[in-house]
Amino acid sequence: MILRERDVRLRLPFRFGAVTLTEATEAYARVRVTLEDGRSAWGQAAEMLAPKWFDKDPALSNADNAEQLRSALRLAKALYLEGRIAHTAFGLFAESHHFQIAEGARRGLNPLVAGFGPALLDRAVLDALASLHGMSLAEAIRANLPGIDPAHFLPEFAAFDVTAFLARLRPAERLHIRHTVGLVDPITAADRRERVGDGLPETLEEVVAAYGHAYFKLKVAGDPVADVARLGAIAAVLDRLAEPYHVTLDGNEQYESVAATLELWNRMERTPALRRLVNAVLFIEQPIARKVALIHDVSALAAKRPVIIDESDGDLDAFPEARNAGYRGVSSKTCKGLYKSILNRARCELWNAAAGRAELFMSGEDLTQQAGIALQHDLALVSLLGLTHVEKNGHHYVNGMAGRPAAEQRRFLEAHPDLYAPGDPVRLRIERGQVTIRSLACAGFATAAEPDWESMREMAS
Repeated sequence: MILRERDVRLRLPFRFGAVTLTEATEAYARVRVTLEDGRSAWGQAAEMLAPKWFDKDPALSNADNAEQLRSALRLAKALYLEGRIAHTAFGLFAESHHFQIAEGARRGLNPLVAGFGPALLDRAVLDALASLHGMSLAEAIRANLPGIDPAHFLPEFAAFDVTAFLARLRPAERLHIRHTVGLVDPITAADRRERVGDGLPETLEEVVAAYGHAYFKLKVAGDPVADVARLGAIAAVLDRLAEPYHVTLDGNEQYESVAATLELWNRMERTPALRRLVNAVLFIEQPIARKVALIHDVSALAAKRPVIIDESDGDLDAFPEARNAGYRGVSSKTCKGLYKSILNRARCELWNAAAGRAELFMSGEDLTQQAGIALQHDLALVSLLGLTHVEKNGHHYVNGMAGRPAAEQRRFLEAHPDLYAPGDPVRLRIERGQVTIRSLACAGFATAAEPDWESMREMAS
């Protein structure tokens, strides 16, 4: 098992919650899996070591946050290599999960941080396993190649036919991309004093013109008056669209209570210039800080629009707790674990069947994922889960594969020409607000190319 990393510089500053990101580090895992018959293969995974999302303690620096995530990876590596008795990929996750969370807590890592380690390794393991069987991600999950069997540690699944559920999953060939509007993103040309000038859109106006999005994710900052004013500027651009558009609001834990978030919503409803935008809101994402988010009932807010958890989704018990507090959804993010996403999607089906109506749902959210392995893993997963749109912002805040070796860029372009556009650098191809992902149905976990491992540095042990 090999852990490596490389730095990523953003072309535009990305402010979400309390942090403005200008650079970060992307972690890579390479895992060798050997079957009982002696055949073996390498699997790969990648994810950003994003600061101030997993742990928002203001006393911690961005470097501290990155080191927390490295610690979670080292811990998971030790657990996965120590010779556990698991005979399936899912069993490896299930038998290590509680050890990972408990030991993470002992080291001062919250569950969201601790879960980052297995989230990365599980994808690399599944990539190798599916490759050895000549299966795509969809084929492997539908056939339950990883041996997903949660009933022995999640009793709610005791009477649920997981095999039948997995067999029903059907990936799509195209996905709508939900464009993120960060808290310091320029809306019009008047807001942009200094241009990057790299040929990519910089303002929201330019994004709409260049990509043709119909879905948008709007960040709010915890101040109802200021947030409504900014939403008004955004609406003035989006309302020019002739076709319907769809919006989600992301609070990133910036609102202190349900009442404060309701104040934002009520102000929005009372603002005539926001009428179309308000009608376009699909759901509200994690507006309240995680330390109190699941303590207070959000039903009053959910009566306006469904509310989902994101940062509060720290362990496997979080979604049921959130449901009891009035939340109606949960995000899928590969950084939180592919098995967690699959289990939460199964919970939606289980609970909705019991209710006789579609009450619970999943959304697809992003962690500034980079082109290549991380992006492709997430697109393939959310498509398999039946989601039709997913937040993606890595292509906006980072200039495609800029800075990577030319040979690596060429390999990904040749392997996935529907997903990427040729150029210097190679960039994500978005047309009419959508990406085409047919090429992700390759053997392994949605990736038919490898990065340049030698251009990376080894992660400190």
